[in-house]
Amino acid sequence: MKYTVVLEREEDGGYHAFAPALQGCHSQGDTLDEVKANIREAIELYLESLKAAGEPYPDDNVQILPVEVAA
Repeated sequence: MKYTVVLEREEDGGYHAFAPALQGCHSQGDTLDEVKANIREAIELYLESLKAAGEPYPDDNVQILPVEVAA
């Protein structure tokens, strides 16, 4: 399965990651490699909890679209 993940650089260092299709599924890490591994694990645990509860997996219907605005 694949889910869209958003990575954000934190002002005080490190990274924050979240999966928009999986409400509340967030993680962090000091490096890009670490945050990628951490969000992958968070997604896997999220899906395991859904499976254990007999809930369906959400579809990843997230679209990334750059929007140009006048500054």
